[in-house]
Amino acid sequence: MIRSVVRGTGSALPARRVSNAELEQQLDTSDAWIVERTGIRFRHIAGPDETTATLAADACRAALAAAAVEPGEIDLIVLATATPDQTFPATATKVQAMLGIGDCVAFDVAAVCSGFLYAVQVADSMLRTGVHRRALVIGAETFSRILDWEDRTTAVLFGDGAGAIVLEGQESAADDGRGILATKLHADGRHNDLLYVDGGPSTTGTVGKLRMKGREVFRHAVVNLAAVLEESLVIAGLTSADVDWVVPHQANARILDATSRKLGLSPDKIVVTVDRHANTSAASVPLALDVAVRDGRVQQNDIVVLEAMGGGFTWGAAVIRF
Repeated sequence: MIRSVVRGTGSALPARRVSNAELEQQLDTSDAWIVERTGIRFRHIAGPDETTATLAADACRAALAAAAVEPGEIDLIVLATATPDQTFPATATKVQAMLGIGDCVAFDVAAVCSGFLYAVQVADSMLRTGVHRRALVIGAETFSRILDWEDRTTAVLFGDGAGAIVLEGQESAADDGRGILATKLHADGRHNDLLYVDGGPSTTGTVGKLRMKGREVFRHAVVNLAAVLEESLVIAGLTSADVDWVVPHQANARILDATSRKLGLSPDKIVVTVDRHANTSAASVPLALDVAVRDGRVQQNDIVVLEAMGGGFTWGAAVIRF
């Protein structure tokens, strides 16, 4: 069989880092309130010359270097984002041009915070056909551009950034071979009004601002993330005891704690970066994965589970033997 193997990871953050103390100067909030309810201490905010595409391209350059792969060897780019540079063309094509890649397949995926998991499954499916050989799979966002900076309940939660992986289709005859072992995705559009942006080209003709009912989102997140992690492990023929690392969507420290308790997983197995990055939507999982790879926690042959839930609602998980 052909399996999609992670050859390298990369990430990029805007230059400007914003602390809770800085937000205290413009919002009716406090560092103590934010940390207690979310675990967030810092977030990065894109400057005028930083966009979803520039951050994505920087993350890709880091991933390509880690993989020892030249840009010209990439024949597929799948970019997950809810904050594209333009309504069209796809931001993935801008990244393609920035990296100097010639003819390849390049497109965006929109599933908000679950977008990277959706992009992983799409790329994995295309690689396993054998039609494509190497893919850049990216999650990149500039969520600061769609925040209502007068709404203290949402403005403190989000940040900007990008993460990327290089996936390569490799022949694998062994059941214990490296690569993506299982993916599972879900969507339930009945919950649109719990987490959404109040604008769009075909409705208001504007970009709009993010709106969220946090308590309801929290409740769904804990249930859905625990369920999809278990589903993906069943598909992979594994149990939670086989898992070395869980890299979850970095939305809220309390969601991460509640999910690990529900699954009976040790908190030591959960990769947490929400304190320094806040919620970067589709970028949060690949950002956190890159941190854990580069600091040496994630090693070759480790069983790593990626999981996320976002607006829609959409949610999903992937099991990878690294």
